[in-house]
Amino acid sequence: MPVARTHCVGLVGVTGRLVEVEADVGPGIAGTHFIGLLDTAISEARGRVRSALINSRFAWPDARVTVSLFPAALPKRGSNFDLAIAIAVLGAAGAVPAQRIAAPVFLGELGLDGRVRPIRGVLPAALAAAEAGMSTIVVPALNAAEAALVPDLTVVPVATLGELVEWLRSGDLHRLPVVADAASLPREAGDPGTPQPDLCDVAGQPTGRKALEVCAAGGHNLWMLGPPGSGKTMLAERLPTLLPPLDQEQALEVSAIHSVAGTLPPGRPLLTRPPFVAPHHSATMAAVVGGGSAGVVRPGAVSLAHRGVLFLDEAPEFATAVLDSLRQPLESGTVTIARAVGTVTFPARFMLVLAANPCPCGLQGTTGRSCGCTPAGRRRYLGRISGPLLDRVDVKVKIGRATRAELLADRHFVETSATVAERVRQARDRAARRLAGTPWRTNAEVSSSALHREFRPSDAAMAPLHRGLDVGTLSARGLDRVLRISWTLADLAGKDRPGRTETSAALALWLGAD
Repeated sequence: MPVARTHCVGLVGVTGRLVEVEADVGPGIAGTHFIGLLDTAISEARGRVRSALINSRFAWPDARVTVSLFPAALPKRGSNFDLAIAIAVLGAAGAVPAQRIAAPVFLGELGLDGRVRPIRGVLPAALAAAEAGMSTIVVPALNAAEAALVPDLTVVPVATLGELVEWLRSGDLHRLPVVADAASLPREAGDPGTPQPDLCDVAGQPTGRKALEVCAAGGHNLWMLGPPGSGKTMLAERLPTLLPPLDQEQALEVSAIHSVAGTLPPGRPLLTRPPFVAPHHSATMAAVVGGGSAGVVRPGAVSLAHRGVLFLDEAPEFATAVLDSLRQPLESGTVTIARAVGTVTFPARFMLVLAANPCPCGLQGTTGRSCGCTPAGRRRYLGRISGPLLDRVDVKVKIGRATRAELLADRHFVETSATVAERVRQARDRAARRLAGTPWRTNAEVSSSALHREFRPSDAAMAPLHRGLDVGTLSARGLDRVLRISWTLADLAGKDRPGRTETSAALALWLGAD
């Protein structure tokens, strides 16, 4: 009997690699042998595939069955190879035409009764298949909408192994529903029955709202310090409503990460809004940065927040090691996880929002109630946020509790998220025109060398910053952060370059001045 070949996709992080699945049914002692650097899930596939074939009324070859997954040096993990292995065995046994299984890519986990179960990571797998020049991909029916997001790729959804074999035998594409156009697929949208957060809900905090607008316009990180009930969480939750929708490339990139993590919303395969991720303060290093066993490495909160917002409420309550682990992805926009079998890199370019109380009890500086924390206790509490991490936060604001008079007065000045988002869009458009031809999209991404060459403000505008360097209130990294903020303030004001007003305001935002 001939050797049958088909294709599947192996995932390393969010990167897919085309894998050739070969099956040989030949003479020898009856048995099934898998080769190709496999993990336990694939080694167990022999039992799943055999039962699925038999329960789908296909005979299992009474011969020596050898299945090879190439390239052999690529680690292969997960149950998404089940369908490709089953089809390759059927092709080698002559149950389906071998020439018809060579072109498509097959993805899916098999149930013992022959059902094709949904899997994680279909979107990055489909992207990898398209980049490798494949034109047809067979996926579980529940994953079809996800795979159809990839252009120029014919998606064939299947629910059972039996109906797939009937299609392969007949060669009639009309026997199965084919998803070839992603234009009609559902996109991410809010539930009409659920009220959406809006910036106009936050009254009495004009400083906090302005800080949110600046951060959204420039992609800056934010630190908020204030007592409980002052509105820090409400402000953070409304930051994504000020950000522009993701473009097509960004949406596919973000959706691919959530596909691997298994967190795509049901029925909404494409995430078009910037994600908002808020892990609990008890989250582990693996939950925040990413990790897992040597065989399965999953993206963490920093990657799930890619192109969006990572919010750490009660930031001093997080483990110090977890907080310090954010420093590297904040600088590079990626996170690399090393294991014995190799390294996995996930994208992690996010806006960091930190919120904290002024002391363990949260009452310092509030009127009407006294704080019982000692000075040493307060220093110890806020000292859990290391200086190097705070140095990477662009905007720092103090949020106080608003009085009744302040709440009533501020009601006349609050603006909706749509109004502020329009100003943010205009500011980002100005930045995009200025940064055209560079690898940067927002002011927060501009490199230090470019800030001091192409985008250096005038000497008069730099005077407040020079004084900060002279007296030691501003570090070299802080200078770069302030320059980036000043450009954002200029974009919001419609100016071509930041002046002394913008640099002074930017310095105050970076220092967290009252």
